[in-house]
Amino acid sequence: MTTQESEKPQDKAKDTTQYSEKMSQNLEKIEALSQRLVSALTHKKPVNTALEGPGQDLMMKASAAYMTEMMQNPGKLIEQQVGYWGKALKHYVDAQSALTSGKLTAPQDTGPKDRRFANPLWDTHPYFNFIKQQYLLNAQTVRESLAGIEALEGEDRKRVDFFAQQIVDMMAPTNFLATNPDALEKAVETEGASLVQGLENLVTDVETNAGDLLVTLADKDAFEVGRNIGMTEGAVVFRNHMFELIQYAPTTKEVHEIPLVIFPPWINKFYILDLKEKNSLIKWVVDQGFTLFVVSWVNPDASYADVGMIDYIEHGFERAFEVVKEITNQPKVNAVGYCIAGTTLSLTLSKMKQAGEVPVNAATFFTTMTDFSDRGEVGVFLDNDFVDGIEAQIQRDGVLDSYFMSRTFSYLRSNDLIYTPAIKSYMLGEAPPAFDLLYWNGDSTNLPGKMAVEYLRGLCQQDRFASGEGFEVSGHVLHLSEVDVPLCAIACETDHIAAAASSYRGVQKMGSTDKTFILSQSGHIAGIVNPPSKKKYGHYINTELSLDFEDWKAGADFDPISWWPRWKDWLEKQSGAVIPARKLGTKSYPILENAPGTYVKPQKSA
Repeated sequence: MTTQESEKPQDKAKDTTQYSEKMSQNLEKIEALSQRLVSALTHKKPVNTALEGPGQDLMMKASAAYMTEMMQNPGKLIEQQVGYWGKALKHYVDAQSALTSGKLTAPQDTGPKDRRFANPLWDTHPYFNFIKQQYLLNAQTVRESLAGIEALEGEDRKRVDFFAQQIVDMMAPTNFLATNPDALEKAVETEGASLVQGLENLVTDVETNAGDLLVTLADKDAFEVGRNIGMTEGAVVFRNHMFELIQYAPTTKEVHEIPLVIFPPWINKFYILDLKEKNSLIKWVVDQGFTLFVVSWVNPDASYADVGMIDYIEHGFERAFEVVKEITNQPKVNAVGYCIAGTTLSLTLSKMKQAGEVPVNAATFFTTMTDFSDRGEVGVFLDNDFVDGIEAQIQRDGVLDSYFMSRTFSYLRSNDLIYTPAIKSYMLGEAPPAFDLLYWNGDSTNLPGKMAVEYLRGLCQQDRFASGEGFEVSGHVLHLSEVDVPLCAIACETDHIAAAASSYRGVQKMGSTDKTFILSQSGHIAGIVNPPSKKKYGHYINTELSLDFEDWKAGADFDPISWWPRWKDWLEKQSGAVIPARKLGTKSYPILENAPGTYVKPQKSA
């Protein structure tokens, strides 16, 4: 035996000792971190149970519908149960047969592909394959069982289906360490270091959010508004308690005479339209030869508790129109409203028409809902159980805290925005990615208490603006039919927040005789922030707006490129003659500071 051969067992023993020591050290770190976690959780605010899940009345309706089905059609339910038992038993027998044969291989897997189960072990290892297939079988059975309950209808069915799917997604084996091969493999490879780092990430998130668990989606130190995002050249030329108005520097020698002002949603911050130059709608609009103004809304604190929709209309939209007209010396402007800002732009146009004022030449609506007769996926959170809870929370805090809004929207895409980031951070110990879109997603804002209740009750729940009743705000009864300026609306095919069909119905009810409706591929953000250079998402166009939405889409022409160039062609026709490019500000409205301004940045108060 050679010297080299004789040293091998000793080396292995040494490695095992070192492995055990490092593992022991990591286990001690886990113990210390666990104590920190317990301490952090003690700072959690009292839970508003009304915001933690649907009310008991929904559970009672679901139970009653199930009992009704069982009494009226017991054979169907028994058949479903027996079918499930048979599939589960066959699955178990197949797995056992594979194991007892001495071949540690998984049985044939013909189930649908799911990106959560990308690790090859889910298909090749009998343990993980059994767990995966059983989970998918359980999930399918839940969906089929709910679909078979005929006594459950309308919004109740949508809500039961949605929250049942939330439970199904939460119980996925990928969400648990003992049944996640990626996490187990990395824990072994790193001798427990990945679990230590994951627990450190978890504790940090809980401590940062005062006892609440909100997973960090992006590296918070990787971006800074004005340094590497939100960098398009411009200046703040006006400021009041509601917004800052940014005028962007021209990049062309000539511009269209009628200026354009964009109103982003105040649920989030405006720089989603200006993340980086190649994706920036703001930069692209300026490069097309338009004088562009963008509103940057204040992030309200408790002192804004009594700010309502009328404040956004009069001190926001109407004031912005006045300033832009004065700076550009134009009698009218073109306006864009995105999401809730599009809804409020519609309210403003109705109010100003009643007053005989027409400051808007043409309007564009990005993913805007004005008809709430069908509230889409987000509607599951708009019944009284949740809205009552929101109103109670607002009475206590003065604002609807950004935490609740962020959490609600995350659950509309829970696998992408909750479970997958949590797995990477807490189980794999990975640092949050330097991803600008996710950074923006985490930089959310509060909503003033009065405004939030008015929006949720009068618009979302009661649909007053689109119905004949009208939406009353500060003595004005506003009607969607009074929106009669030339308009272009862009909806998004897979929008979880502003359903495309609902956006379309709202456009149909507007009073304008000059309407263009565009359906972009993708969702609420990616469908709008869709630069032509990426060649990623196309759009649908159909000039026949008397059809219902499905027929409109079926008869639409598909264009494989972004909708931006089509909108530019439409906007040019609404923007008048070409004149020399304008300078920033005027003597009456001097430059206050460079873009992106103050309101978009973290601040304690306005």
